Amino acid sequence: MPWSNQGGGPWGSGGSKGPWGSGPQSSGPTPPNLEELLRRSQDKLRSVLPGGNLGSRGFALITLGAIVLWCVSGFFRVEPDELGVVLRFGKYVREVQPGLNYHLPYPIETALTPKALRVNKIDVGMRVVDDARRGTTVRDVPEESLMLTGDENIVDVDFSVLWKIKPTGVGEYLFNIQNPEGTVKAVAESAMREVIGRSPIQPILTGARQNIEAAVQDLMQKTLDHYGAGILVQQVQMQKVDPPTQVIDSFRDVQAARADLERAQNEAQTYANRVVPEARGRAAQIQQNAEAYREQTVAEATGQTSRFIKIHDQYKKAPEVTRRRMYLETMERLFGGTDKIILDAGTGGAAGQGVVPILPLNELMGRRAPTGGGQ
Repeated sequence: MPWSNQGGGPWGSGGSKGPWGSGPQSSGPTPPNLEELLRRSQDKLRSVLPGGNLGSRGFALITLGAIVLWCVSGFFRVEPDELGVVLRFGKYVREVQPGLNYHLPYPIETALTPKALRVNKIDVGMRVVDDARRGTTVRDVPEESLMLTGDENIVDVDFSVLWKIKPTGVGEYLFNIQNPEGTVKAVAESAMREVIGRSPIQPILTGARQNIEAAVQDLMQKTLDHYGAGILVQQVQMQKVDPPTQVIDSFRDVQAARADLERAQNEAQTYANRVVPEARGRAAQIQQNAEAYREQTVAEATGQTSRFIKIHDQYKKAPEVTRRRMYLETMERLFGGTDKIILDAGTGGAAGQGVVPILPLNELMGRRAPTGGGQ
């Protein structure tokens, strides 16, 4: 006989006492009776089935419904940022694209849907902390960021890695590595330490960031491909590259001194670029003037020589006439610009014969006129 027909459960009538003689301790609702639920389900099923009992047809319908539900359970949905991987008895079979897909029901086939199309980001050397009061802050992790350079200096490097699953490497990503994020982070830190260890500190702090990022990305990709991780490294971004905090002031002084050195060298080079062409120009000018003077002097000397030769040829033909002509030309050249009149008194007998002295009144009046007008 069921417990509900006894009215008091298995421990007696009334249901007011438990097995140790005490009443119920909880004041909550009474749990449903399992046998009553089973009996009601059987009654409903008998009312649905023809003949009022299960029979062979009823079992057939139940079996058919179970098979239909089992077959329908193979439908699954892949989100836009996911890729589906179908496993048959735990073995990788195929990949499916985002959307509604189907696989053989469990336990024949199962499906995994990793976020294969989403770009992931891993920070190395720093942590982004969200604080309600201060907002988003960045916390430094020295055990990850401090690295040794090729010239035995220490540098503090914070960088980020953007990566995602290869479109054709979802199976490798799921079955070849156990902790993808930890693997990417370890490979990134190792690759960065190797690249920094081959470079001196000066290019690292100034203009070699792009070369370092490209080298780290290539090294990471080669390492992950060797592991068969199925991961594609899209970009490596160096966020901060500084000397250690303890010596950053000294490094800044060194950088300032190097900047001053470069500035002084540039100024000296600028001065040299200005002075040297000017000196070369003056030297070329002097040289050209000297060449012109030489050409002029040689030409004048050649002309005088030619003139002298011609005069000498004429002199040999008529020495007396030539001598007289040369004398007259010389006297004309010497006294041509003087204001004096010279009279030869030895040729005419009496001194000044044939010469009438005049008084230059016009000239004298012309000299006095400006004086009288001024008075």
